Amino acid sequence: MLDLVFLAFIFYVLLLGLKRPFLWVLLYVYIDILAPQRIGYSLIATLPVSLIAFAAAFGGWLLLDRKEGARFTMRQGLMLALLAYCWWTTGNADFPVEAATKWDWVWKALLFAIFLPFTLTTRARIEALALILVLAIATIVIGTGMKTVLGGGGYENLKYFVNDNSGVYESSTLATVAIGLIPLIWWFTRHGTVFRPHWLVTGFAVALTFACLMVPIGTEARTGLLCIAALGVLLLRYTKQRLLFIAAAGALGLIALPFLPQSYYDRMATLAAPGGDESASTRVAVWEWTLGYVAEKPFGGGFDAYRSNRFAYVLPVKQVNGNTTTVEYREVVDEGRAFHSSIFELLGEQGWPGLMIWLALHGLGLWQMERIYRRWKGAAAEQEAWIAPFAAALQMGALVYLVGALFQGIGYQPVMLMLAGLQIGLASYCVRIDSARAGHERSVQRRAAIDSKLSGAVAA
Repeated sequence: MLDLVFLAFIFYVLLLGLKRPFLWVLLYVYIDILAPQRIGYSLIATLPVSLIAFAAAFGGWLLLDRKEGARFTMRQGLMLALLAYCWWTTGNADFPVEAATKWDWVWKALLFAIFLPFTLTTRARIEALALILVLAIATIVIGTGMKTVLGGGGYENLKYFVNDNSGVYESSTLATVAIGLIPLIWWFTRHGTVFRPHWLVTGFAVALTFACLMVPIGTEARTGLLCIAALGVLLLRYTKQRLLFIAAAGALGLIALPFLPQSYYDRMATLAAPGGDESASTRVAVWEWTLGYVAEKPFGGGFDAYRSNRFAYVLPVKQVNGNTTTVEYREVVDEGRAFHSSIFELLGEQGWPGLMIWLALHGLGLWQMERIYRRWKGAAAEQEAWIAPFAAALQMGALVYLVGALFQGIGYQPVMLMLAGLQIGLASYCVRIDSARAGHERSVQRRAAIDSKLSGAVAA
């Protein structure tokens, strides 16, 4: 029955797209994030729904959609360069079979992110994409928050729609994405046009924000706690009552403490003492290994190059015997450990060139959003007042992602690449507005000059 519901919805949107091809772009975003083919039980799992939506989105834009205002930008060029470089390193990878498996989804994520800005030519389309991003993640987040509140959480114990700890369903990735989208959620409460500002919209935003904050607790993802702290610091810039905001955040944290499970305290305590945690210790060892690896192979070893690592580290092991606690330091030998950081993931897999492209891609995005925020801050007209807050929300989302990416291998995460595409679309939209305004002003000045000459001639 669940398969039929998903298929009916997908088929309905495909039909609607015959009149509005942009709907196929949104359909692919929905399928790529939620992965209904992995949620279903039988029929939908046998159909290439993602490929169908992917082909419809590209084909619909090429054949049916209007292309007014579409332009190729520098950041799209950077993603294209990264795509080409990843293709080259995959062909020369240390582990060809494993690299080909990762390449199979990375090229789609990068290609779609390159294509996405071409379709974002109006405010309605930009908002629609942002809304689908929020609602698709909300579908996962709401269920996660409910399970957490009802006591079904715990590290590696929280069950999602799919029994697969990968993609956006990986616990730390979901925590990062959920926290990063909170500013975008609240943008809709003031500037949304699909769902106009209303107390029901605000109420849903409150509940969804609460669910987003529950994700790091339910998954006990340490990265999620760091993302919450990062978002709190970023919000201070846009808060007029800063002292009140800090006091309210502190009070909310204190109120929540008695309701948190002991397992959450134990896991968060490893942030202060990473040397006593095996996961944290291996991360540091892998990072050190990666630096040595690129010293020998500066162009990287292709996807999954971490599989060749092998290292030893000392880990303190506590033994409790009654009231006596002893600590014994043991040497642990490990191998084939993942990078656990997007910085070192890009460095180890794509070398210094790939890392530089990746850093330039996201650094330029932060700079663009800052420029747009300052340029349109204070705009009073309804058709322009939404731009600066939207740029601020995208900038905060990107910064939260980068904080989370420091401790996870999510350098090619499709949701965050879509967020980059949304940033590019907004920047291109603002350029078109400024160009149109400048053209109108030149036309007015030209007309005024002509009128002045005519008046002078008549007077003479």
